[in-house]
Amino acid sequence: MAENKQIPPQYDLNAKWDACLDLCVRRFVYSSMAGAFGGLLLFRSPVTRWASVAFGAGLGIGSAYTECSHKFDGFPAKWGPPKVLDTPASQDEQD
Repeated sequence: MAENKQIPPQYDLNAKWDACLDLCVRRFVYSSMAGAFGGLLLFRSPVTRWASVAFGAGLGIGSAYTECSHKFDGFPAKWGPPKVLDTPASQDEQD
């Protein structure tokens, strides 16, 4: 009798790390290529072209970090305006 010892997906850290590593590499490469293409298309100076590549890479890493933090920690709680309770004031407070 073999026991089924599968880990639920929300607790499987190996799968989460694999997905995050894949996401980080993919977004870094694609955003860097988009920055390089935009730099070649829009800028003439090598410095501004490299800055465009660095900006694209930063966008890719930042978006991958945000996505991975959601995968590991879940979505953050929404902080809205405080709720106003509709309870009537006591008689002492009205006087």
